[in-house]
Amino acid sequence: MFISVLDLFKIGIGPSSSHTVGPMVAAHEFIGLIKAHAFDGESLQGATLRCTLKGSLAYTGRGHSTDRAVALGLQGYLPADLVDTDVQALVTQLWQSQQIELDQNRALLFSPARDVIFDTGKPLPQHSNGMVFEVTGRDGKPLLSETYFSIGGGFINTLAEIDQLQAPLKFAAVDSSAYPFDSANTLLALADKHQLSVARMKFINELEHLDESDLIAGLDNIWRAMRTCIEGGLATDGVLPGGLDIPRRAKGLYEGIKSKPETANINDWLCAYAMAVNEENAAGNMVVTAPTNGAAGVIPAVLYYFVTHEQGTQQQVRDFLLTASAIGGLIKQRSSISGAEVGCQGEVGSAAAMAAAGLCEVRGGNARQVENAAEIALEHHLGMTCDPVKGLVQVPCIERNGFGAIKAYAAASLALRGDGKHFMPLDNCIEAMRKTGLEMSYKYKETSLGGLAVSITEC
Repeated sequence: MFISVLDLFKIGIGPSSSHTVGPMVAAHEFIGLIKAHAFDGESLQGATLRCTLKGSLAYTGRGHSTDRAVALGLQGYLPADLVDTDVQALVTQLWQSQQIELDQNRALLFSPARDVIFDTGKPLPQHSNGMVFEVTGRDGKPLLSETYFSIGGGFINTLAEIDQLQAPLKFAAVDSSAYPFDSANTLLALADKHQLSVARMKFINELEHLDESDLIAGLDNIWRAMRTCIEGGLATDGVLPGGLDIPRRAKGLYEGIKSKPETANINDWLCAYAMAVNEENAAGNMVVTAPTNGAAGVIPAVLYYFVTHEQGTQQQVRDFLLTASAIGGLIKQRSSISGAEVGCQGEVGSAAAMAAAGLCEVRGGNARQVENAAEIALEHHLGMTCDPVKGLVQVPCIERNGFGAIKAYAAASLALRGDGKHFMPLDNCIEAMRKTGLEMSYKYKETSLGGLAVSITEC
């Protein structure tokens, strides 16, 4: 299975790729399905559109703005459309609306406060992030329905797609690539045979599906968005929304470091950069899924540090992103990047593995050192739970991204000190993460029913 770097890294809005971006995309797709259907104005007169959220989306959807995302998607918006939009003002306007205009002659009754339903009963068996969209006539009879699943990183599947025997991902077959790999072991064999770097093989594979100019422009746009997000977060203070009254800290941390740089170390810089991104995400602003919103700070922080402090070039930025996406694609295919499916090991753990691989590549590592770097970073996130307090991507998520970036940098440095030979293969580590996620209680998979989420006393 081929997953493009431009699919794995997507520009969107916070606070969650699985709870905000995915539902918005699903809602947008369903409204398109309705418009394409041969309904006349008479048959839809008095008809109602509803969305029922299941599983993790129901438990933590309010804190993750899932209802807002659904309403926006049903009104025709996609995440990238909202980058320069006052989302709060738009949402306020939508909450006053009582219907969705399909065209001049067709409309559906829809009130976001009434018709987005948080069903905390039994989740759908296929995946913990389920959504059931349905249109019912004025007589209560169903006219059209579709079930979607938000499977992490903003990716969605329908019920039919996720029930397929193969991995439920809508991408080109791996053998459509010049250097086909569906495991780290195959990737290393190809690198040895052709004496090519991971970044180079990924670049050539991308050209089977994209024009070179489009690929380069896409990579540069991703990096520009990452930089914008970091720098926006470093320049903004105040209190994050949601009710926890968490103050933004990245700006103060950054200004303190700059005022006394002689006392700062790499951990300080990485935490400032990563936390800046995740504070922007928590505020519902523009971020890049890397590979998810909840883990959006790790890769930008490591890459920003490399560019700013180690004079990384634009070509190295592209190679970093290509290498990171090669590793991220393997993790997504062979396990999961969804916190609702495998816990935070699949989000921050995956991001750290991707960042470590990218950094190792651009600092001169060979393919075996790159694979080693990814394995080290992922290994030391195994078992990490996803237990956001009050269902908000704030505690422990913001700080956790800083520590993910620190681990990624350390993993790359450690791998570069070796020759690439190591005991635990990356493929085995990814499998361990998958099995750990399967055995992890649902309480620790983005439901806010366990761990830190139930370890606070409200006064």
